[in-house]
Amino acid sequence: MRPYISAFRVRFLNGLQYRAAALGGLATQFFWGVMAIFIYQAFYISGGVPQTFNFSQLVTYIWLQQAFLALIMLYDWDSELFEMITSGNISYELCRPCNLYGFWYVKLLSKRLSSAALRFSPIIIVALLLPTPYKLSFPQSPVTFLLFIATLMLGLLLIVAISMLIYISTFKTMSPVGSMAFIGLVGEFFSGMTIPIPLMPEWLRAVCYILPFRWTADLPLRIYSGNIGVNEAVISIGVQFVWIIVLASAGAILMMRVTRRIVVQGG
Repeated sequence: MRPYISAFRVRFLNGLQYRAAALGGLATQFFWGVMAIFIYQAFYISGGVPQTFNFSQLVTYIWLQQAFLALIMLYDWDSELFEMITSGNISYELCRPCNLYGFWYVKLLSKRLSSAALRFSPIIIVALLLPTPYKLSFPQSPVTFLLFIATLMLGLLLIVAISMLIYISTFKTMSPVGSMAFIGLVGEFFSGMTIPIPLMPEWLRAVCYILPFRWTADLPLRIYSGNIGVNEAVISIGVQFVWIIVLASAGAILMMRVTRRIVVQGG
């Protein structure tokens, strides 16, 4: 356990050093948040949006999406891991006295947490101070807030498990471009990052509920905004656990198989 804790701590502290990048990211996220709110407001004024997801809930959804983007976006890749696989430096990783899947999983988890730690609080504070109806709303109850935190953290574990499948596929393809483009695009759409799932057609919402992506972002954001009730949230936590176990187990098995057949040329 000690190697994993050390890897987590080192990567987390290293990620906290990139303050300039975090400031640049904050400006971008504020811009996209404001732009998205104004665009959706035009649809709400025209009456072309379902009443089951009101404008206040949408605004809260968007600000939370921007605040916790580092935790819920799928396209946050670690170029260092891709370079290790394609260059042959993976041989050094295999010499470590620990499970490679678990070691990389912890590193990716720490990277996302450190990035979120630098960005979420300024966005939350500013969003709370904005005028109505553009401000971030408070959760309906302490229970709702606790469920939001629980599902957000479980969603983080799930999205890292999904990301690990992309790194594992690179052992076979030797290029991450295809996997990154396909899974990144599909995952972002079906997680509700492009269009909130309540605003999608009914048949498309059904597809979203089948796939694992919506349990990473859509679920916690809609719980906080009040669009998902307590009972449904509790049941959804169980679904998140199932997806985490399935995808993490599949990833660990695949990682074990590909690392047994690695051929490193040169050196």
